[in-house]
Amino acid sequence: MTSQSQGIHQLLQAEKWAKDKLQEAKKRKGKRLKQAKEEAMVETDQYRMQRDKEFRLKQSKIMGSQSNLSDEIEEQTLGKIQELNGHYNKYMESVMNQLLSMDCDMKPEIHVNYRATN
Repeated sequence: MTSQSQGIHQLLQAEKWAKDKLQEAKKRKGKRLKQAKEEAMVETDQYRMQRDKEFRLKQSKIMGSQSNLSDEIEEQTLGKIQELNGHYNKYMESVMNQLLSMDCDMKPEIHVNYRATN
C-alpha cells in the first residue's frame, strides 16, 4: 500500500507541477498579448501622426497656393479697376460732349417712308 500511496502522491505532485506550468504559460501568454497590443497601439499612433503630418503639409501647400492665388486675383482686380477708372476719367468729357451735341444739334427731316395724306 505504501508503494501505491507513494505512486498516487507522485501522480498528484506531477499533476500539480503540470498545473503550475500551465498557469505560468498562460500568464506569459497574457503578458505577451498585452505587450503586443501596447506595441501595436504605439505603432498605430506613430503611423497616424505621420499620416496626419503629411496631410497637414499637403493641406498647407494647397491652401497656401490658394491664398497666393486669391492675393494675385485681388491684385489684378484692383489694377483693372484703376485702369477702368483712368479710362473713364480720360474719355468721360469727350463722350459727354458727343452725346450733348447729338441731343442739341437736331436736324428735323421727314422720314423717307413718310407719305403725306391729303
